[in-house]
Amino acid sequence: QIRAAASQFLELAKSNDIAVIIIGHITKDGQIAGPKSLEHIVDTVISLESESNHNYSLLRATKNRFGSVNELGIIEMTSLGFREVKNPGAVFILDSVLDISGSVLGCVLEGTRPFMVDLQALVSKTVFGYPQRKTSGFDLNRLQVLSAVISKRTKVNLASSDIILNVAGGLRISDPALDLAAVASIFSSYGNRPVSREAVFLGEVGLGGEVRNVFRLEERLKEAARLGFKKAFIPNVDVKETKLKVNKIKDLESLWSYLK
Repeated sequence: QIRAAASQFLELAKSNDIAVIIIGHITKDGQIAGPKSLEHIVDTVISLESESNHNYSLLRATKNRFGSVNELGIIEMTSLGFREVKNPGAVFILDSVLDISGSVLGCVLEGTRPFMVDLQALVSKTVFGYPQRKTSGFDLNRLQVLSAVISKRTKVNLASSDIILNVAGGLRISDPALDLAAVASIFSSYGNRPVSREAVFLGEVGLGGEVRNVFRLEERLKEAARLGFKKAFIPNVDVKETKLKVNKIKDLESLWSYLK
């Protein structure tokens, strides 16, 4: 029935040159309920994700025949219904006003749109037989790799420390440009030294402890400057003139020396 109804909607849309929106629900594992052929019939599949602790929702495209599926839309629920968020680049850091250890700001790209995100780390002495690694919104395997690189390439020994890493605001991040911010938050929590909220960290971390360039670095710096940031920690690469005070980081050891 679902497949037959979807086919009729498709014919209706083509014959009348109109758009048809089919609203459904998903299963517990995040798949669209009903036959898989429904996804093949439609042109675009968009999911609406809501966070219980926030009044905004995220629009993600998992299929799009007419554009990228990497774009992210942010809308806010108001008394008048859903409304566009006017400043989406800063929506996930609006509550980030305190200088506390382990809290560091980075910038990620969702499609073509840069977002500032607040990365929070908690490093504490383990009480188990082996150190724990836990994440929320950040790839756990990536955290394990970064932890191993830190222990191998710097003077910070995490072999007896638990690490909890959280991306504030409910975002799920896979952008490697957040590597440097993740390491900086771990260093900050480990040394119990707050990092300025006017600084943003951008860079991918290699297995040798080197800090590598990231995709569309200058666009991220431009967004940080627009939002009022003063400093940026970036890889040792040439960039166009910016309003930010740029600190070029060659490797993790130099970052640790700066933050400790």
